[in-house]
Amino acid sequence: MKLNLLALFSFFFLFQNSYAQYTDDINSNRPGSSMSAFSVGKTVIQLESGMNLTNERHDLLDYTAKGYSIDFVTRYGLFKEELEAILDVNYQNDRYVSDEFTKKRSGVKASTLGFKYLVYDPSKNYEEEPNIYSWKANHRFKWRQFIPALSGYAGMNLNFSSNPFLFTNEQPSRISPKVMLITQNIFPGAWVLVTNIFLDKISTNNQSTGYVVTLTKGFNDQWSGFIENKGIKGDYYADGIFTAGAAYLFNKSFQMDASISKNYKNTPALTFGGIGVSWRSDTKYQKVLIKSPKKEKKKDKSIKGKEKEKAKKRLDEGQF
Repeated sequence: MKLNLLALFSFFFLFQNSYAQYTDDINSNRPGSSMSAFSVGKTVIQLESGMNLTNERHDLLDYTAKGYSIDFVTRYGLFKEELEAILDVNYQNDRYVSDEFTKKRSGVKASTLGFKYLVYDPSKNYEEEPNIYSWKANHRFKWRQFIPALSGYAGMNLNFSSNPFLFTNEQPSRISPKVMLITQNIFPGAWVLVTNIFLDKISTNNQSTGYVVTLTKGFNDQWSGFIENKGIKGDYYADGIFTAGAAYLFNKSFQMDASISKNYKNTPALTFGGIGVSWRSDTKYQKVLIKSPKKEKKKDKSIKGKEKEKAKKRLDEGQF
């Protein structure tokens, strides 16, 4: 999740009716590695892409690989507000140099098609009445803020062509499952905390588990920044990667970002950084108003009151 401005609108989640998954400003997962709990909204299509310069060096195997990578993600809101389809493709081009040989590598390094569904949204059907007499009461600490939105993700890694980036002795798998648990908290002060816990390449010899934790801060209506930690553990590869970056919102449907990442070890040592964009088309979207239960109760009371008045009038007029 990363650099979205959802936190800037948390006030409206607390004191007004909320509009399902859709946000007035684009909600992008770029430029970090985590995935937000919320979808783009039914019928909304969103494109997120970026280019990174990559630098990889392995002290034990004594090789270097320098080049660039391109990420391209397509997100689409399906059938319901809570459901989203996600296609994620990563292409890499580099020059691999070792004591034994030198070669150029290029191709699709990873490709995943999956679906994300919002299981629980703590702000749905919830309305907190503001205290018109006390600013302090409206901004006091609330334990409810620690209840996260909860989503589940299920997808498939796709590998239908030769992949020059596989680990040594790794057996290529055409299709392998990936599942993920996603949580998201929105805190006062325009802070957003996203956590992903995943199991990747299930049932293959390169199965791995991991997590991504991303903390985002909105500075104003245009600028936001984030820090992130990603951990991976598997038989072929284990690592910890730290990322920091920022994003700028040009308009409600277009965002640019920049970031830099570095891992903590040298087998291999990784450094990569670059820029990216996020754009959406929401011309077919129709807002779905989620009514608060309190207002429903007030409406019911008003209806009952009118019915009583009508009944009283009929009695006064001698009608039974």
